[in-house]
Amino acid sequence: MKDKKEKIHKTNALRQLDKNKIPYTVHTYEWSEDKSGGLGVAEHFPELAERIFKTIVLKGKSKALYVCVIHGDAHLDLKKVAKACGEKNIELLPLSELEKETGYVRGGCSPVGMKKLFRTFFDKEVEKFDKIMVSAGRRGLQMEVETEKLVEVVKGNVVDLTMEEI
Repeated sequence: MKDKKEKIHKTNALRQLDKNKIPYTVHTYEWSEDKSGGLGVAEHFPELAERIFKTIVLKGKSKALYVCVIHGDAHLDLKKVAKACGEKNIELLPLSELEKETGYVRGGCSPVGMKKLFRTFFDKEVEKFDKIMVSAGRRGLQMEVETEKLVEVVKGNVVDLTMEEI
C-alpha cells in the first residue's frame, strides 16, 4: 500500500518485511537536506507526527555497532545507550562510515535490512503505539509497521534510551 499510485522500488527494508510476511504501509514525501530528521519528516505527515521515529547508528568502545530507534523529536542519552549495550562509552557512527557499514545513507537509514543485523534498541516510547513509522531505507520513503513486529524482525530490545524532557 502506498500514498501515491507511483511504483515504489523495493528497498532492503521493504524486502525484509515482505520476506517475513509483515504488513506495512509506505509513505512517500519530498526529502530535503535542511529538513532531514524526524521533525522534518513529521512536517510532511502532521497527522502521524507522534508515531514517527528515527534510526541512529552508534559505535561502542569495543568497535561494535548498535542501532537505536527513538522518537523523531527526542535526543539520545549516550550514558543510557552505553549501559543498554554493555559498553564503557559509545558515540555516533561517523557519517563517512554509515553507508559502508549499513548500506544506508543519512536520512534514509532504516533499522530493517542493514548489511548485517546489529544489536538494535527501541526507546520505550514505542510501547505507546500499535504502529510506528521509520525510514524504509531511502530518503523520502517511510514505512508504517506494527511496533511489535518491527521490534521482532530485528530482534530488538525496548529500553529507556532518551534524555528526560526538561
